[in-house]
Amino acid sequence: MRVALLDDYQDVALASTDWSVLGPEYEVVPFHDHLADGDALVERLRDFDVAMAMRERTAFPRAVLERLPRLRLLVTAGMRNAAIDVAAARELGITVCGTGGRGYATAELTWGLILALARHIPEEHAAVLGGRWQTTVGMELRHKTLGIVGLGSLGTQVAKVGQAFGMDVIAWSQNLTAEHASERGVTRVEKDELFARADIVSVHVVLSDRTRGLIGAQELGLMQPTAYLVNTSRGPIVDERALIDALRSRQIAGAALDVYDVEPLPADHPFRGLDNLLMTPHIGYVTGDTYQLWYRDALEDIQSFAAGNPIRVVER
Repeated sequence: MRVALLDDYQDVALASTDWSVLGPEYEVVPFHDHLADGDALVERLRDFDVAMAMRERTAFPRAVLERLPRLRLLVTAGMRNAAIDVAAARELGITVCGTGGRGYATAELTWGLILALARHIPEEHAAVLGGRWQTTVGMELRHKTLGIVGLGSLGTQVAKVGQAFGMDVIAWSQNLTAEHASERGVTRVEKDELFARADIVSVHVVLSDRTRGLIGAQELGLMQPTAYLVNTSRGPIVDERALIDALRSRQIAGAALDVYDVEPLPADHPFRGLDNLLMTPHIGYVTGDTYQLWYRDALEDIQSFAAGNPIRVVER
């Protein structure tokens, strides 16, 4: 049995759990690079029985799965992966299963980005390294308005921290009710009002057909010129072209992104040339604790699958 651990960017997969318990009949192979090309991915995986996908870094559409007749088990980190055609896998006899999760790491990163924007931490760090001193003027968060797009588990965690800072927290999503928001000490508002009022807009909805391009030129045009946008959810929720235009024209003060339409971000992407955009490379979930949980659970999935025991099957 050959097991492929994909997109192990930091070379930590083998050290994150004890793969030796699988026994000598298993060969576990980590891959540290990313293959976006379907043909190259098929060539890499054609001799593997099991593959582990690290979140949505590698896509598994039907066209790829159909060309992997040896693949029997596909494990994803977490229990949701929009990059895997689960229905096609099921038809082809490939079991797709997942792992436990710990979403608060992304909420923590969200606040790191918010604070970095509000107090210009990257700029001041660079200034000190360059021999300069106090080059920017920061923004206090107390009494400012935090607008949360999507008040689910992650959005609620972000809201609690905003409340601890003394911020006025408002929220909107297609399914959010006033009652649900009120139970969390948050005020539900309409979409346009959120973008017009918020000093910080933070995105926490799941990517779907309804949310793709949810934030575009119209929404960004409603924002104050002193406001910031933060997206740690999924890149396509925000229209990249509209965001680039808003940042270049200083229509908004700035933005922070951890997610992008194409990942890794292409070397020639216009985002790289914007001085009011703070970027991190989709590290919301990238912590040692999370990796240990995911790889441990993936190992357990493989053991359970081999033994014919129940596993955490991904339904969609």
